[in-house]
Amino acid sequence: MAGKKQFDVDIALDAAMAQFWRAGYADTSVDDLSRATGLNRSSLYSSFGDKDALYLRCLDRYAARYGDRYDQALSRASQDPLQAVRAFFEVTLRRIADPGVPDGCLVAQTAMAAPVLSAAVAARASEALGSQRSRLRNALSAGRLADGVADDFAVHLAAVNQSLAVLSRTGADQKQLRTVVDISMGALSHALSARG
Repeated sequence: MAGKKQFDVDIALDAAMAQFWRAGYADTSVDDLSRATGLNRSSLYSSFGDKDALYLRCLDRYAARYGDRYDQALSRASQDPLQAVRAFFEVTLRRIADPGVPDGCLVAQTAMAAPVLSAAVAARASEALGSQRSRLRNALSAGRLADGVADDFAVHLAAVNQSLAVLSRTGADQKQLRTVVDISMGALSHALSARG
């Protein structure tokens, strides 16, 4: 059948996402993407557009996949904000420990490369980080932290979350990463105890 795609788009996007995640945007060529997805250059371009367009789709896919997991983790923040935030960090720690995915975080990697990326890609990374802060702020507000305190902790916890991915990429082990989380959780526990 002429014109019908002969490949699974989701599988191709996951393969491209893993390639970008492993090597970064700048160090991933169209030939690398072709090898990773099994698609020739022509099929890549006709199905996904240029490298920027494909990267944006991969970044959106990544943000949605892990964003859903973060939302689930934070869903009980009004009942137990401390446990909800710990569950939020567990999403990241499980991803870092998963041998089936590249190390680090595609969003953090993109944000660090923002000066050399197109404006559209840099803006999407900034948007993904903003969504993470908003997600945390909403959860902390639901946990009855005052707005200013919830804002400050959202910025801090989002930064810690991204730092876990950066630290893991430089060789930090799970014990070290959990120590980082525990220190932030201690500060949050203190703030929650003092509320009201």
